[in-house]
Amino acid sequence: MIVTTRKIPWGLVVLLIIAMQVINPGMAAAQQVQVIPITPSAEVLSPAQSPASPASTLQPGVLQQTIIQQKEDKPAPAVQRKTSADQVSEFEQYVSGNAPASVSTNIRQFGYDLFSKPPSSFAPAEEVPVGPDYVVGPGDEIRVSIWGSIEGQWTSAVDRDGTISLPKVGTIGVTGLTFTELKETIHKELSKFYTGFQMNVSMGSLRTIRVYVVGNASSPGAYTISSLSTLLNALFEAGGPSKTGTMRDIRVERSGQTVVHFDLYDLLHRGDKTKDIRLMPEDVIFIPPVGALVGIAGSVHTPAIYELKGENRVSDLIDMAGGLSAVAFAGRVQIERIMDNRSQVVLDSDLEPLLTKDLSLQSGDLLKIFQVVQDRKMVRLTGAVNRGGEYGFTPGMTVRDLISMAGGLKHYAYVKEAELTRVTVTSSGPRTETLSVDLKSALEGDKGGNLPLKEDDYLFVRAVPEWQLYRTAQITGEVKFPGTFTIQRGERLSSLIERAGGYTDKAYLRGAVFTRVQVKELQQKGIEEMVTRLRRELLAESAGEVSTSSSAEELQAKKAELESKQKFIEALRDLKATGRMTIGLAHLRLLKGSEYDIELEEGDHLHIPTMSSSVNVMGSVMSLGSYVYSEKFSYKDYVAMSGGYTRYADTDNVYVLKVDGSARKLSHGLFNWNDPKSRWEVTTFGEDIREIEPGDSIIVPEKLDRVAWLREVKDITQILMQMAVTAGVVIKLF
Repeated sequence: MIVTTRKIPWGLVVLLIIAMQVINPGMAAAQQVQVIPITPSAEVLSPAQSPASPASTLQPGVLQQTIIQQKEDKPAPAVQRKTSADQVSEFEQYVSGNAPASVSTNIRQFGYDLFSKPPSSFAPAEEVPVGPDYVVGPGDEIRVSIWGSIEGQWTSAVDRDGTISLPKVGTIGVTGLTFTELKETIHKELSKFYTGFQMNVSMGSLRTIRVYVVGNASSPGAYTISSLSTLLNALFEAGGPSKTGTMRDIRVERSGQTVVHFDLYDLLHRGDKTKDIRLMPEDVIFIPPVGALVGIAGSVHTPAIYELKGENRVSDLIDMAGGLSAVAFAGRVQIERIMDNRSQVVLDSDLEPLLTKDLSLQSGDLLKIFQVVQDRKMVRLTGAVNRGGEYGFTPGMTVRDLISMAGGLKHYAYVKEAELTRVTVTSSGPRTETLSVDLKSALEGDKGGNLPLKEDDYLFVRAVPEWQLYRTAQITGEVKFPGTFTIQRGERLSSLIERAGGYTDKAYLRGAVFTRVQVKELQQKGIEEMVTRLRRELLAESAGEVSTSSSAEELQAKKAELESKQKFIEALRDLKATGRMTIGLAHLRLLKGSEYDIELEEGDHLHIPTMSSSVNVMGSVMSLGSYVYSEKFSYKDYVAMSGGYTRYADTDNVYVLKVDGSARKLSHGLFNWNDPKSRWEVTTFGEDIREIEPGDSIIVPEKLDRVAWLREVKDITQILMQMAVTAGVVIKLF
């Protein structure tokens, strides 16, 4: 007698479903940037009146306004300024083992970034207190307060003639007086008319003066500044020297005489600004061309390009760079020099002789200070120890020393034997040998077990056989005590159900869902491999067909087909495996000893639902839906409830996804073909499972022949079905 097999293996089930799906690619938000030239007005703004921005950014003749149009008028994100904490120092690189193999020559001229910030970031000169040596001039505002036998407050501005006017006193000449002399003069004049009073003199609004910044400045020109401004204030207004201008000899010319030579390196290296004099009207700040330039790169505190002024020794240059860093290698320095119109290495030696002896630096020289070589001697320890990892090796170190450095052994360590791997360098190549170590005797200090270690030794401490602290499995749903239970090696599914109190009265055993972590990983790997295969087969010829299209219509059709293939592949890439295994639960008495009473593993999960009273119909039917289950209905009745088949329905390959996770082809007559056994079988004999059960899903597939490019793929239906059941989803191709 021929008996039908009701469950069909996944790999031989032909089709799950093909449904229509339209995927519209999203449109990225565009950002437009428009640059509009704006003609400046005839009014000339001095740098003091201009917006707060570096003078070097102002271009004569035309200004530029940038208008950024963003979708939904969202505010532009704030610019994140890189702080010193974000930068990785040379010593940090060295400690982390990421030190560069060569000396970086990405260095810049020293000091010029001092002027990179706009003047608005500095306190206005008007807020600086007036000193006793301040020289009064036309435009200054004088405030006088007196009290005692007479009280009064007067404010008077110094006029062009250099005088101020006070009540009853009249006109007083003050031009050229220092602030101290001014107070004395006013008190003397008031004393001619009043006695028994006290007086206070202060400065109100101060005059402005005009100075000239010329030579190799970033923005040379005439500047209107406060009368309290100093040389540095004017330099900041002008953006400082340009890269072609000197920082070592900035001059202030007054009435044809040089009143100061200012070296910015004094300020940058020592904080010395004693020569930062206060400017006078019509002063000229002259920035000569830059002097001799030499570079120093590598392991110094401030690698940069420096301007020389009398310093011509290697030691002088190292001092300007802040000295050698903590990881500098004094055993090797190198000097590159421009000779015969090309760069040449003229010296490669120890640093010590250069610090004491006949070597003068020349303009264009580059001094490289190398870093110490990171030659770290290590030994490695892994396994059942408290702190495994790499440890520094020192001569005389033993197994006991290494384990002590690691905080000792774990309580489950196998002390009878550990494994020591050693690599020895020989003339024919590395030789690897494995040594057995008696940990117990090693820890007791016995010389036979406490072996001396060598560089690059690798010690592995085993755990006791079959050690695992505990394993867990989870059971949820219709059991009396759902939760997560610890399991023992060899424990089976029936034991877990018993410990959970057994089934409740509402438990629907046919719908039980059992998932396993290892199965999920294998299923996911299988999905990814099949997607890769599909991608290779679907896209193999598409690119060539697009490039060889003979007409615009054919080109558009090929492009549309290629886009459909790509969307199909991307949809498949999103599938994630569930790890579900089909099991047949029964009463515990029947489950014990059966093929479904499987041994439990770490992470297993069993969910027992309540009985579902619905049947789902999906695929190529007129209306997808869910219907109340009835024993008297066949699958055709449920299809009829959904409006019947669509035009492209594949009625010969209708399938049902059973509530237990299995799938089988629905019968169409007395005899049906059994793929695994390659034979015809009688459907009615041996029937043990209903054709349709509560919670089942009837799947009506769509014919693949109408999609031309799907016919190019071998076994497309089998591949799709495999991915669908392992991922637990219904695949929609389009």
